[in-house]
Amino acid sequence: MSRKIRYVLIYLFLSIAAFISVFPFYWMVVGSTNTSLDVNKGKLTFGNQFFVNIQNLINNFDLGQVFWNSIQISFFVVILSVVASSMAGYGFELYKSKGMKYVYGGTLLTLMVPFAALMVPVFRLMTYLNLIDSLWGVILPMIPSVFLVFFFKQNFQTYPREIIMAARVDGASELRIFFSIVMPSIKATYAAAAIYSFLTSWNAYLQPLVIIQSQKKRTMALFIANLASGYKPDFGLVMTAVVVATVPALILFFMLQRYFVQGVLGSVKQ
Repeated sequence: MSRKIRYVLIYLFLSIAAFISVFPFYWMVVGSTNTSLDVNKGKLTFGNQFFVNIQNLINNFDLGQVFWNSIQISFFVVILSVVASSMAGYGFELYKSKGMKYVYGGTLLTLMVPFAALMVPVFRLMTYLNLIDSLWGVILPMIPSVFLVFFFKQNFQTYPREIIMAARVDGASELRIFFSIVMPSIKATYAAAAIYSFLTSWNAYLQPLVIIQSQKKRTMALFIANLASGYKPDFGLVMTAVVVATVPALILFFMLQRYFVQGVLGSVKQ
């Protein structure tokens, strides 16, 4: 096979893969501008119903409160999860001990446990803490992230030890070293971790479903699921709600995109 034919096949495959990846997003945006009947018919061109659908969402549902609930949950999960996971990854990498590798290995094994297996224990724990039907009942179980601990540990493997040793010689405490020297120097890693943590908490469905019981505390994921599960759902409204739910993730990604690739590469470049 000549090089020219090989390149043609590669670009053809990549074009098909790109189309498959982009088409659901395109259909979502197009669907938000059409009526439910048009969406059911499979209309793939833009309509003029977007602002009508937005107005219906605002007037008929408490969209602002639902959106604010999700923003609060994601904000606290991102801040607390990223800080806690980075400290854990830093500790696993820099403070070696005889049984540390076994503790770390056991921690990684918990990645194999699905949340469905933890729903009942989490529910009982939140009941004991009197956090059922509260946003903190959703936030607290989402703070520990074994994947982020692994992600930060991988990045710390390439961090210059000389900087840390010099700070210790100068008399800086371990917390001062971490918060004043280490954290500011790995912004790309924190940006990538923040995007991952935000998407995980923003799109969470099972966790809020188990904890949240009132309409006022619903998240965007629960709100969209309720819209789509009615006897006769309005798919125009559903698509519009999905577009609204997608906007914060897009804004965060575009704000941090220049750091994102650097942070991901830092975790695999070993």
